[in-house]
Amino acid sequence: MNVRRAKISDVEPIYSLVNDYAEQDRMLFRPMDDVYKNLQTFTVAELDDNIVGCCALEVIWSDLAEIKSLAVDEGHKNKGVGKSLVAAAVEQAAELGVPKVFALTMDTGFFEKLGFAKIEKDKLPMKVWSDCARCPKQQNCDETAVIKEIRNPKHEIRNKSK
Repeated sequence: MNVRRAKISDVEPIYSLVNDYAEQDRMLFRPMDDVYKNLQTFTVAELDDNIVGCCALEVIWSDLAEIKSLAVDEGHKNKGVGKSLVAAAVEQAAELGVPKVFALTMDTGFFEKLGFAKIEKDKLPMKVWSDCARCPKQQNCDETAVIKEIRNPKHEIRNKSK
């Protein structure tokens, strides 16, 4: 399996994966133009020239990024695809110097196995809730917030040398 940054040819498979999950009420729909506009935030998992998973990392503020649109093809679940995508997103956040990564999820167990901890949603800044405005569940949200602090030695060394 190859985990890599998304490119234009990945838009349709990403769109399909994300919206398959949305049809199951497991994440928000993303229009095709939204996938294009945010393509640089996506990482994909590729196996035998097929995209089998995707994940986006969106920087929210100087100290916080969100893992979004994590989706794995049904035939490739429980094979480490999601774990690899989350690891790539956390690594990307570390490279950017973002010290914390969070996700809103219905599968807290998955994220807890990867070192995330549950957090009360109201502990997150208001900027996080921009997607909630277009969610039909708004007041009846069934997602749980999870967060992970990242240790980024490169960023810390750079800051100390200034």
